[in-house]
Amino acid sequence: MFGLFRKIIYETCDAIWGELQVVYLSPPNVSELKAIANKFYVKTGMPNYLGAIDGKHIRIVSPRNSGSLYYNYKKTFSIVLMAACDANYVFTYVDVGALGSQSDGGVLSRSAFGRKLLNGTLEVPCDTNLPGTSTNFPYYYVGDSAFPLKQNLMRPFPGRNLPQDKDKFNMMLSKARVHIENAFGILANRWRVLHTIIHACPKNADKIVLATVVLHNFLMLQNDRNYFTLELADHSVGNQEIHGRWREEVNALDSYQARSVNRSYTNAFQLRELLKDFLSSNAL
Repeated sequence: MFGLFRKIIYETCDAIWGELQVVYLSPPNVSELKAIANKFYVKTGMPNYLGAIDGKHIRIVSPRNSGSLYYNYKKTFSIVLMAACDANYVFTYVDVGALGSQSDGGVLSRSAFGRKLLNGTLEVPCDTNLPGTSTNFPYYYVGDSAFPLKQNLMRPFPGRNLPQDKDKFNMMLSKARVHIENAFGILANRWRVLHTIIHACPKNADKIVLATVVLHNFLMLQNDRNYFTLELADHSVGNQEIHGRWREEVNALDSYQARSVNRSYTNAFQLRELLKDFLSSNAL
């Protein structure tokens, strides 16, 4: 009987994803990406910003005969949920199922989104001038220091005790990246299964996670006040930054600890310098 119940759950998750994904988690078109960038600019002062890439470990039971493939740095077994979101905490891209032991390049490059982002074929809006300047600049996502620096993928400057302009750049990237952190926090706060060890094989665990993500988008886009209120996410009251209620969780999702990579390109370093100079003189 229990096996029947599990079969029904997995089939239901499959159906939820199949019916809702096309409407609520299809890749944004160019017009939608421009709207996302405009909203981010108003909220963060980061121009041409399309969202941050981040990943979380979703704990699962040890799969049979898998050895250390799913064994992560927290000494648990997991799959990796990697995603990007818009300024309203709605996921725009998602990939789930990467092995918990994989490196950052393996997780990102195995997804259709990641492959295109890394090889420069991802559909993004055409380069446009930075606000109030004649400096042409590409649209971009942001990753942490473990990801490569590329034309459409920015990362922070490395090191400590940085010059003021580089430190300001890193702080603004951090402020922009917190949106994906909040999106994950809201997701896990509302779908408590993500706080547990999912007792399913990786393929079925993927189905459960994908169902929660697309239902999250559905409820966020429906403006369901029983699902989300501003207090749940980080927000400002006057000049004071208030942590979102999701941060009160004792068992927050473990962040993905990517390994450093060095596949960056000279042109991308030059672009980061241009963006740094713009933010240094034009930050909100």
